[in-house]
Amino acid sequence: MPTDALLLLIGLALLIAGGDLLVRGAVRIAERLRLSPMLIGLTVVGMGTSTPELAASLQASLAGSPGIALGNIVGSNIANAMLILGVAALITPVAVNARALWRDGGLGLLAALGLLAAGATVGLSREAGIAFLIIMSGYIYYAYRQERLGASHSAAYDRAVAMEGVDPALVPHDRPEGRLSVALLLFAVGLALIVGGAGLLVNAAVGIAEHLGVSDTVIGLTIVAVGTSVPELVTSAVAAWRKQGDIALGNVLGSNIYNILFIGGLTGVIAPTGVPASIMAFDLWVLVAVTLAVMLFAFSGGGVSRREGFALIAGYIAYAAWTAGLF
Repeated sequence: MPTDALLLLIGLALLIAGGDLLVRGAVRIAERLRLSPMLIGLTVVGMGTSTPELAASLQASLAGSPGIALGNIVGSNIANAMLILGVAALITPVAVNARALWRDGGLGLLAALGLLAAGATVGLSREAGIAFLIIMSGYIYYAYRQERLGASHSAAYDRAVAMEGVDPALVPHDRPEGRLSVALLLFAVGLALIVGGAGLLVNAAVGIAEHLGVSDTVIGLTIVAVGTSVPELVTSAVAAWRKQGDIALGNVLGSNIYNILFIGGLTGVIAPTGVPASIMAFDLWVLVAVTLAVMLFAFSGGGVSRREGFALIAGYIAYAAWTAGLF
């Protein structure tokens, strides 16, 4: 057990470090391809910063551990909406744009319902994965159009801004910076760390589940999900500290959209798997309820207050304790 716990922490560290290096290299490569900074932010930064969760879910699905694969996706979204948004609201009340809230929060809600529908019918199959990726592509195109027209910012845009605010090296430039060979090396090293970290993480998570006598789904929904959500926690907290509550909320909503449509979509296409019955019966419904609650919090008061942030954190602690079987 102590060894597995150490390996799990090492795996998480490798995933996060590898994800950062990979995105840094990918941004510089995208500059060489003459992609616009806006498009780089919406695609390379937005999707690239999801690689730790993607690698963990893919590795788990390929290893025959759907509880970790789907638990990571669903658990990360629950942690985003309750724990991470709650922490951000405690730092500074989160103000929102009602139109953006219904658009991005609504898509996140529809994505959760789509995962429920897929689980009840075909599972996270290749067909479902392709459908998710098509919707994700449509959303990115819509977000790009919104930014070009100068309309209200999308959650995809806010997610990129939040990440760039924490790590200035992710900020794209109009002209290429640095050597291409260095960018390629960063990308390759980052990819290697992600692959290695994902393997360590999944194997350690399975070992911990066996030692504790619980299902790997429980570990996926809690330890793995929170661990892979650390970047979102940091970026949302930093945005809130800078009084950018709207960016913090957009980061959470954007992450939840990417988790289901991008990570779930690629997982379904590459390593199709079923959705565990326990997640179908309880956790996905919790995600739907929490998403609705956050939207109502934000809409009714024009934002998420510190009191509501505290309620979200308390709710997450209760959810995690229930999932772990503590009561």
